[in-house]
Amino acid sequence: MRKHIFFLKCSSVVVKVAAWIILFLGIFGGSVMFFGQEQGSPRWPGAVVLVAYSFVSGVLFLIARMSDILVKIISQIKED
Repeated sequence: MRKHIFFLKCSSVVVKVAAWIILFLGIFGGSVMFFGQEQGSPRWPGAVVLVAYSFVSGVLFLIARMSDILVKIISQIKED
């Protein structure tokens, strides 16, 4: 397990970057749909997109955080 620490650190960073990108795209897409220029279009799809992208981004952040915690645990065991 000790040889996988570098992989866990790198994958954690990649997942965090992906989560930020997904959150940015969700905010952008949701705001475009919410504040759209079309007169007859409802606003609720923009809110749904914003909530869905925020949820996916939060799940990715949670996965990356668990990976960080796992790296700390492995490093602590390695020191003992």
